[in-house]
Amino acid sequence: MAGAERITLAMTGASGAQYGLRLLDCLVQEDREVHFLISKAAQLVVATETDVTLPGKPQAIQAFLSEYTGAAPGQIRVYGKEDWMAPVASGSGAPSAMVVVPCSTGTLSAIATGACNNLIERAADVALKERRQLILVPRETPFSSIHLENMLKLSNMGAVILPAAPGFYHQPQTVDDLIDFVVARILNQLGIPQDMLPRWGEHHLVSDE
Repeated sequence: MAGAERITLAMTGASGAQYGLRLLDCLVQEDREVHFLISKAAQLVVATETDVTLPGKPQAIQAFLSEYTGAAPGQIRVYGKEDWMAPVASGSGAPSAMVVVPCSTGTLSAIATGACNNLIERAADVALKERRQLILVPRETPFSSIHLENMLKLSNMGAVILPAAPGFYHQPQTVDDLIDFVVARILNQLGIPQDMLPRWGEHHLVSDE
C-alpha cells in the first residue's frame, strides 16, 4: 500500500467544505484508516456549502460519515474537540500524516504558535513535534501579512502549505473537476494513488517539429 495507512483529517471553519468531504471519500476508497476531527465552525460551513448536515455528537458523526462514504466498520474514527485521550493527541498513537482541509487562518495561526486549545490544534502540534507529515489547505483571499508570516513559519517547520487554488490546464468542465484538482494534489503529497488528475506531462503529445 503506497502512502500513509492511517491519516488524521481535520476540517475547520473556512470555505471549502467540499474539499474535506471529497478527500474523506477518496481516503475511504483507498482503504485508509481516517481519524476525523471537525470544528463547530466547520460543521456550519458544511451545512451552508453542501447538502450534508452533520449531527452534533462525535459518535453520531462517525456513524453518519461511515454510511455516507461506505466505510468499513471502524475505518472512520471521529473525536470531539476536547477528547485528549484520542490517539491523535499523542506522538505514540497519532497517524503518520495529518491534513487540515479547509484550514481557517485562525487555525493556521494557532498551529503556528503552538496554542493547542483544542484537539485539532494539538494533533497538528504533535505532527510538527514528531516531524510527521502535516498538510494545511488554507482557503482565504487575499492573504494578509499575518497569514503569510504564519505560512512561512509553518513551512520552515516542515508543514506543507497547499492553498485551495485549483488549476485549469486540465480543462475542468464542472465544479467537481475543480474540487478534484485540489484533492488530487493532496493525495499526491500523501503518496496515495489517484486517477482524478494526470501528472504534468503524462498525456503530453510529442510534436514532430
